[in-house]
Amino acid sequence: MENQVDELFTEHILKAGLHLFDLEESYKKLGDFENYVFEVKKQDRVYILRATHQSHRVKEDILAELHWVNYLHSNGINVPEVFSSAKGETVEEITAGDGSHFYFCMFSKVKGNSIHVKEDRFNEELFFAWGKAIGKMHKATRAYNEAEELKRRPSWNDDDLLAIENYIPSNEKIIVSRTKELLQELAALPTTKEYFGLIHGDIHSGNFFFDGRDIHIFDFDDSSYHWFTSDIAIPLYYSVFYRFPNENVQERNDFAHGFITAFTKGYETETMLPPQWKEHLSYMLRLRDVTLYSVLYKKIPIEQRDERLLKMQGEIGTRIMNKEPIVSIKK
Repeated sequence: MENQVDELFTEHILKAGLHLFDLEESYKKLGDFENYVFEVKKQDRVYILRATHQSHRVKEDILAELHWVNYLHSNGINVPEVFSSAKGETVEEITAGDGSHFYFCMFSKVKGNSIHVKEDRFNEELFFAWGKAIGKMHKATRAYNEAEELKRRPSWNDDDLLAIENYIPSNEKIIVSRTKELLQELAALPTTKEYFGLIHGDIHSGNFFFDGRDIHIFDFDDSSYHWFTSDIAIPLYYSVFYRFPNENVQERNDFAHGFITAFTKGYETETMLPPQWKEHLSYMLRLRDVTLYSVLYKKIPIEQRDERLLKMQGEIGTRIMNKEPIVSIKK
């Protein structure tokens, strides 16, 4: 979290949020990268409380997110249930010391447990379930109708991180140039309903639990209108990124082939794969390199980057300059 936002998020604001949802004052902090996320309790039941600063999302964006999550939950998709506050609001607003706002919302905690990429359980059975869950979600989403009174969720190109020149050093002109070229290539891709719709956008292994059979997906904060293929690319990208940080290209590609084979088999049990997904996959993998490179500069001051992070940043930058995805899938 940016330092200026961190300074605003006081204990007083957190306790006010707990009070609005009738929660106990005890809590466990789970994350604070783009949102503050806490495990909380009410009457011995565990929930998830999330606080978002207006610099990250406005209230209208969050209301649209929760509407879609509620739709998915009501259609049998394994996602959190959204709960209202004591006043019957799904989003509660609290004013910070500088006059800006934090927005609180509450979810159920999904079933299952996290799976680390280095575990034995990170295998083809999981990849199949992963693909099945996303296929089921995409199938349901194609029938989703937004509420007329709510703001539409952002489109893929609304992401401020794509304005990479705002975050990276001015001397990295090739990175900026390659990013603009990629955005032009993406803008030429088809956006009919077979290809394009509302997606989660960030279904890596840190954003789901596994109960031994099924995947339970959470954290819809990055949901946007995007190509469905992106929800295939992101699981692949982060599986390779975290499981093989130092291995060579061939090892990564071999793993990627096994991953995508099991994943797409699971996906196809629920719905058809997006047209031309293999051809479009490299675009989506390259796009994730761009957003990750941008967010490293936005969120982590240079003086806080250790040797591992600097090495990773260098590898991402090289791929962007060379127009290479993190892995290549056989066609």
